[in-house]
Amino acid sequence: MKPTTICLSLMMTLFSLSAFSQFRKYSNEFLNIGAGARGLAMGGSQVASVSDGTAGYWNPAGLTGINDYAQINLMHAEYFAGIGKYDYASVALPTSNKKRTLGFTGLRFAVDDIMNTLFLVEPDGSINYNNIQSFSSADYAFIFSMAQKLKESEHKNIHFGMNAKVIHRSVGKFAKAWGFGLDAGIQIWHNKWKFGITGRDITTTFNAWSFSFTEKEKQVLYLTNNDIPVKSTELTAPRLVLGVARDFQISKKLSLLAEANVDLTFDGKRNTLLSADPVSADPKLGLELNISNVFYLRGGINNFQRALADGDTLNQKRVWIYQPSAGAGFKLNNVTIDYAYTNLANQSNPLFTHVFSLRLNLVPDKRKNQ
Repeated sequence: MKPTTICLSLMMTLFSLSAFSQFRKYSNEFLNIGAGARGLAMGGSQVASVSDGTAGYWNPAGLTGINDYAQINLMHAEYFAGIGKYDYASVALPTSNKKRTLGFTGLRFAVDDIMNTLFLVEPDGSINYNNIQSFSSADYAFIFSMAQKLKESEHKNIHFGMNAKVIHRSVGKFAKAWGFGLDAGIQIWHNKWKFGITGRDITTTFNAWSFSFTEKEKQVLYLTNNDIPVKSTELTAPRLVLGVARDFQISKKLSLLAEANVDLTFDGKRNTLLSADPVSADPKLGLELNISNVFYLRGGINNFQRALADGDTLNQKRVWIYQPSAGAGFKLNNVTIDYAYTNLANQSNPLFTHVFSLRLNLVPDKRKNQ
């Protein structure tokens, strides 16, 4: 995709914002990409089983799995041949009583070095490439999490967590948005079964947009028949994610975790496996093979949709497509490196991306206390 094409697409999206508050089905979509190569490799099936620092993203209740030491998680991924860059970082801090855990998460998805061609053509009709400038379109999220153990016993554990998230979005110097939202989640672990529920944007997340154009920029937009946007508020409707998982002990050194999630939206029909008005359901499936708590193999599928069959533009035949993913992980002492091979399109038209993430447990050196 050429930079000029990206610029036009972003500008069209920018100008489509209306002056009134309204729900948008695909608002803040960068918050639905995922966090951590483990979760991405398992198709996003994490709500019930997640118990590391990435829980601040998937289900804040899972942060209670960190109760002895602090943990840092880092991830970097690039999409569309490096055009889109996605960065994730988090730190989880258990309290001294080991019943609560605090989490701090930062996310950034950006397209950098976009060409601004507003002044490419001079008033006399000549083209002046020296007038081209670049800008970035970036989305940021800062998530503050708190998790609490409600019940803990040999056979049953109940955890609860909440997120407060601040969102900042910018399109160069032309547009800025600030937003705020809340998430809440719960996990119930009973023997080998694990159940999870996450409510995202439970109070309705908003983005308040403001726009800034110089008089010269407004004149160019007017002459090219483009609308000049005004302040607006974009609302993100609540959604509910349900999950169930189970551990299977295959042998002394081999175990299998299987998890299924379903993402429920309440803003009308979507192109999902179960589509209705107002509720649509998008299932996700994931597996993780654990070898001696050192090496992990993972796989998953998600994002089931109906689409035109490849090459069948005449009969308009639609088939079911999905996004597969796979990955692996390796743990050495306090360091875990995870890898995911994820698909952005579908199984017949692959756009795979390599994702790496790092997890570091900050275990104190006991020798210093001796």
